[in-house]
Amino acid sequence: MPDSGFRMTRLYHPSHHVTDLREAEDWFERVFGRRSHPMAEMTKNAPASKGYPTDYSTFTPINDVLFDTIDPKRYVLNGIQRYASVDTPHLKGFGWYVDGIAEAYRSLRNAGVGMVGQLDEPAEGDDPPTAPGSPMPIFFTVPEDAGLRYEFLPQIPFPLDHRLAEGWELPPVSADDPLGIVRCSHHTVLTDRLDRALRVVVDALGGRVIHQGRNEVLGADSTYVHLSDAVFEYAVPDAGTAGHTDWALKAPDDTYHSITWEVADLDRVAHHLRAQGVGVRTRTDDTLIAEPENALGIPWGFTTRLTPGDPRDAA
Repeated sequence: MPDSGFRMTRLYHPSHHVTDLREAEDWFERVFGRRSHPMAEMTKNAPASKGYPTDYSTFTPINDVLFDTIDPKRYVLNGIQRYASVDTPHLKGFGWYVDGIAEAYRSLRNAGVGMVGQLDEPAEGDDPPTAPGSPMPIFFTVPEDAGLRYEFLPQIPFPLDHRLAEGWELPPVSADDPLGIVRCSHHTVLTDRLDRALRVVVDALGGRVIHQGRNEVLGADSTYVHLSDAVFEYAVPDAGTAGHTDWALKAPDDTYHSITWEVADLDRVAHHLRAQGVGVRTRTDDTLIAEPENALGIPWGFTTRLTPGDPRDAA
C-alpha cells in the first residue's frame, strides 16, 4: 500500500490525440451533444506562461469526465514538438489530481517507477519536478515502468473543468442528451503485463481491485480497479481480436483502448449513432460498442450496468 499523506482526488482527464481539432469539436457536438472549449478560452483573463502554446488542446465536458483532445503538431515547448504526430486519432493516456502530490511521487519512486517532468527530463530528486517557469509540481510516469504515461498534478483552479465548480454534483440524465449518458462506467487499458499495471495503480497509488473476470464483448481477461472517482479495466486481450490488434500497435507498452459510458437506454444510443453515421461494432443485451472508424478512432462503449463491485452502483 502507498505511504500515508496523499490522496488521489479525481481523474484529471483522458487525453486523445487527433489530426484535426475542429473536426473533433464538431464530432462531439454532433454525436455527444456537447460543446467543446478550446484551451485559449482559459487564457483570456490569465495569460499562459511565456512560450506555452494555447492552441493545441480543446476540452469537452461529458458528465463526470473532462475529455481533452490534443493536436500533437501544435504542442511545441522550447521549440520541440513534445508528442509524436498521428495519422489516425487514438486515445493516449490519463492522469489524476492529487492532494499531497510529493508523497504520491515518492510512493511511485519507492515502487521503482520511473518518471519525467513536462519537458521529459528524468525526475531523479526527492521532490517532484515542476512545470516550466512555475512552482507547480507536475510529472508523468515512464511507460516502460508503468505501461502508460500517467500524469499527476495538484488540484489547482482550472476554469475549463466543470467539475470544480462550487457544489458540483453528477447531473441527472438530460432529456436533451442524445445518448442518455448517466456517467463514465470505466476506462479500458489493454496490457500483457497485468502485474506492471497493478504495481502502479494498486500498490503505489492505493487503488482497489473490485472485480476480475472475462469480458466476452472485448475478448479479454479483465481486472477492474477502483481508484479515486473512476474505474479502470486492465484487459489482457485474446489473440486475433480487435483489442489484441490495438494493443499490438503500442506493445510492449500498454494501450489506452476505450471509454465506456453508463447510459439509460441502449436503443436510444443505437438510434442516435445510426443517425449520425456511427456504426455499431457489437451489441449485446446490456452493452454496445461503436465502430472506431467513424467515432474519432475510439471504440466507445455504452452499457446499462456498472461493473460488479463498483462502489458507485449503490450511490
